[in-house]
Amino acid sequence: MTWPVVHISRSLDHDVAAVSSVAGNPANLPAWAAGLSSGIRQEDGRWITDSPMGVVEVAFTGPVELGILDHDVTVPDGSVVRNSFRVVANDQGTEAIFTLFRRDGMSEADFQSDADAVRSDLDRLAVLLDKCLLRTR
Repeated sequence: MTWPVVHISRSLDHDVAAVSSVAGNPANLPAWAAGLSSGIRQEDGRWITDSPMGVVEVAFTGPVELGILDHDVTVPDGSVVRNSFRVVANDQGTEAIFTLFRRDGMSEADFQSDADAVRSDLDRLAVLLDKCLLRTR
């Protein structure tokens, strides 16, 4: 069986290495990923955050340096939500592509709300990249 899916993308004016170094650094997630806006901390080599569901773990499955920003989120009941997120070259910039799956039991309204949240996250990522990368030029 497969789930319905939507690919949400955002063009960015930075190369794959630069985007991957910022977006693929777990410490930067609270600055652009709204679901982690309460902060993230490292505990025993794992990246942990408090969420509305409780304490969750975020782990990039990479290789991040190649623009593979796929990440697993382990929720309090121990189940893992796999998120596909890629950064691919687009001429001199990149395309950031998040694959959003409509998992079993998810309403159409919740799916659309999640898609809107991902779009907002990618917009915040674009702003963060401009701030971070302009400082290094």
